[in-house]
Formats: sequence, structure tokens, C-alpha cells
Amino acid sequence: MYPNLTGIGIELPETIERYSLRQEAANDILKIYFKKRKGELFAKSVKFKFPRQRKSVVVNSGSREYKEVTEINRNLTHIIDELDKITKRKYVEVDVKKKILGDLRHLEQVVSHKIAEIEADLEKLK
Repeated sequence: MYPNLTGIGIELPETIERYSLRQEAANDILKIYFKKRKGELFAKSVKFKFPRQRKSVVVNSGSREYKEVTEINRNLTHIIDELDKITKRKYVEVDVKKKILGDLRHLEQVVSHKIAEIEADLEKLK
């Protein structure tokens, strides 16, 4: 039913809760978050890196000037279409400030949990 998602190793697409997509240098980074299972502190997620496709576009046909541009990988567009169907994603304006603050809060949680985990491991060594 979701051939592109199964093609990248997603065995149970129905467990997908949401996803995020960002551009980093010459790559698009897709992160897929799964529904949290009972007893899990954090929901599982997987990250994929897709190289952007490069192509030359005519800037000035008279002087034959070309400019190299990048665009999203064609396979990634099919994957996103399937993810949109699963998550029933609606395109809404995102408040950038709220998103950044939310990302910061999430990072604080992840770091504090990791510190606690490392400290617990240190205690075991005593």
C-alpha cells in the first residue's frame, strides 16, 4: 500500500505519527516519528538523508548563461506523498518562534535524560 516507505525500510507505515523535513547543505533530511508505545519514554524515530538533485537552468538565453540549482529528490517527493496520506497532514503556517522554542525545550529534555542515564551508568561503576 505504501511502496516507497517500505522501499526505505519502514515495515509498519501505520505506526507513523508525524514527520519533519529540513534541508542541510546539499541534502534533504527526513525524520519520521512513530507512535509512542506503552512503557516508552520517547517515541521512536528514524532519520534519512536524501541528496538533492542538481540541474542547470538557463539564466539568460541570449548569452547562454546557466545557473546550477538543486531540487528535492524525486523519490523523496513520492515518500512525502505517502507520509501526507498517513498523517493526514494539513498545510498550515508555522509560527517560527514557537517552533524554535519547542525544539529547544525538546533538546533540553533529551540532554537532561541523557545526562541522567550517563550519571546512572557512572554510579554502577562505583
